[in-house]
Amino acid sequence: MIPTHLAIIMDGNGRWAKKRFMPPSVGHRAGAQALRKLSYEVEKLGIKYLTVYAFSTETWNRPEDEVRELMALMREYFQQYIDDSKKNNMRMSFIGDFSRLEPDLQEKLAILTDITKDKTGLHVVLAINYGGRDEIARAARSLAREVAFGYLNPERIDVDMFSKALDTHGLPDPDLVIRTSGELRLSNFLLWQLAYAEMYVTDTLWPDFTIAELKKALESFEGRARRFGGRPGE
Repeated sequence: MIPTHLAIIMDGNGRWAKKRFMPPSVGHRAGAQALRKLSYEVEKLGIKYLTVYAFSTETWNRPEDEVRELMALMREYFQQYIDDSKKNNMRMSFIGDFSRLEPDLQEKLAILTDITKDKTGLHVVLAINYGGRDEIARAARSLAREVAFGYLNPERIDVDMFSKALDTHGLPDPDLVIRTSGELRLSNFLLWQLAYAEMYVTDTLWPDFTIAELKKALESFEGRARRFGGRPGE
């Protein structure tokens, strides 16, 4: 069994660079290249959706130079994805609070979303300035405004309605979440959506995460699916 929706917490860029006595920016660039390579291989395995944690709301707390380099890297790679869209069938979209991003970055996100919206291949979702708690709070505020204006009876708010108020509305929940670098936590990633997802943790640092490493995770997932029969209720 192959997961329909794969989520990845891409961790370990800084440690990868530190092991090589290099600055964090080198690790982030290697991580971006790893994602670029992997995204073009994932579709061949039958996975339909790939959501990755690219820039969390907590990343702003890192040194200013590192944040600035990350922003420059995003500009560069988003432009590459825009250029690539002319020759591939990959759809791209974004989740998170984009209000803190510079206008030119917001524009690139909008361009990528628009020019790939009709693509029918792998749907890649990048979480940019994203935090699970922040997403849930924004969804709650949105529903609260509808109640305050008299558009919504609070008794009608259920799990399905709340899900539709989240950034990920229209997407199936992930079946499998992979975390690289060996950390055993979600780090505020897709807190609502990962309620029933299987977890796979590897000590491999993200820049070293290859298609071979992914296949190990998928083999583990397949074994669990056979053993337990899928999610509750399936």
